[in-house]
Amino acid sequence: MPDSNARFTLDPAFTVGEVNPRLFGSFVEHLGRCVYTGIFEPDHPSADEAGLRTDVLELVRELGVTAVRYPGGNFVSGYRWEDSVGPVDERPRRLDLAWRSTETNRFGLSEFIAFLGKIGPQAEPMMAVNLGTRGVAEALQLQEYANHPAGTALSDQRIAHGDKDPFGIRLWCLGNEMDGPWQTGHKTAEEYGRLAAETARAMRQIDPDLELVACGSSSQAMPTFATWEATVLQEAYDLVDHISLHAYYEEIDGDRDSFLASAVDMESFIENVVATCDHVGARLKSKKRIQLSFDEWNVWYQKRFEAENTANPLDWPEAPRLLEDNYSVTDAVVFGSLLIALLRHADRVTVACLAQLVNVIAPIMTEPGGPAWRQTTFFPFAQASRYGRGEVLDVRADSPTYETAAYGEVPLLHATAVRDPHTGAVTVFAVNRSQSVPLPLQVALTGLDVTHVEEHSVLSDADPEARNTLAEPERVVPHAGEGAVLADGVLDVTLEPLSWNVIRLTAGA
Repeated sequence: MPDSNARFTLDPAFTVGEVNPRLFGSFVEHLGRCVYTGIFEPDHPSADEAGLRTDVLELVRELGVTAVRYPGGNFVSGYRWEDSVGPVDERPRRLDLAWRSTETNRFGLSEFIAFLGKIGPQAEPMMAVNLGTRGVAEALQLQEYANHPAGTALSDQRIAHGDKDPFGIRLWCLGNEMDGPWQTGHKTAEEYGRLAAETARAMRQIDPDLELVACGSSSQAMPTFATWEATVLQEAYDLVDHISLHAYYEEIDGDRDSFLASAVDMESFIENVVATCDHVGARLKSKKRIQLSFDEWNVWYQKRFEAENTANPLDWPEAPRLLEDNYSVTDAVVFGSLLIALLRHADRVTVACLAQLVNVIAPIMTEPGGPAWRQTTFFPFAQASRYGRGEVLDVRADSPTYETAAYGEVPLLHATAVRDPHTGAVTVFAVNRSQSVPLPLQVALTGLDVTHVEEHSVLSDADPEARNTLAEPERVVPHAGEGAVLADGVLDVTLEPLSWNVIRLTAGA
């Protein structure tokens, strides 16, 4: 009879790499209600003097977000940065082709930087430039406006607009999903590779220390996947630091077993892009290593959105309700597994952005004029951001498996562990993919100074469809697990069916 237990060993001599804080980034796009009535609602009872919802700010701080990508997304390929600066009452209204909406530009670049300042010092701008309908000149103009201290037309314009200090943006995206036919101004790999290289070279003439992200394929399913990356990097390898990955997952046709194994695809995606990058580097005889920016990831019911949008085409509204997926416990378990996948590849994935931050496939929801609340996916992200800092330990698990239609035989256990170098504490993040059976887990600890289970937090529910809503904003919250024991260097714990688990081990009494 096959063993029904899962097990692995943790040893500080065997590590993956350090977690870059940017792994816990997010994404604010001018799409739906992410900005307007999301983070920005001047008439809301909680709004501060800048029109930012302070109830949302509190939740964003609790979420633990670091780098925030802005202003898109598909939106950026029609973005005129000049529209978003200066006196608000003089800013133009524009049609947004990406989401068939009207953009008022009441919230712009300066407001975004101020929003980050109120989240905290860990919140870093990740600015995207428009390489769809614009190019090198406009990217340079935006860079000068944002980052040059003073003494030029554009830097002095920023000062005149009320921002004396430069924004100091270090991390820049060279366009968005430029291989996608849906992208305004989409390009071939050869066209984009040349444009990305030219833009990067010019931006580095102003500041050689910028960090630049080139567009990879929009998904692993794209017909040009890997060929696109190789072609783009052939042009831009020595000029960029990262290449982007985007992936969204959803339950399709009731195949929940495959949905729960979504991270199998995510890990394959990461490893395939790493192989492509390293192949190009070898061919170019370069000692440089390209890192990965997984700057869009989430659970997103995209097929549902496409069906609804086809049936009800939008007619240029302001801040329509778009992509407002309401996440279940099942979605949150898959979401947690995706976080585990990112942590397991922390040696190469050094930026990651949860798409998006508020309302739009987001961990935080709001009602105009009303409350803000946490979706089920809020909790895994907040816990990973808080406890997933430090050094990722190499986890190679022996686990029972199950069969999936999409990915074949898949382990029931998906896990990683992170060691805090300052305290020596170890946090195990684990998902049980079984929909019905608890999973006993045994972890052998070698060379780790931990003696005590500080906490075992579980996100699960008897109803896998349970979710938080406006009517029941706290229907789903993490609860304490039972029975976790650490004795004689071995952790024994049982993972509930369909669960996300955070097990914190310390040297406490």
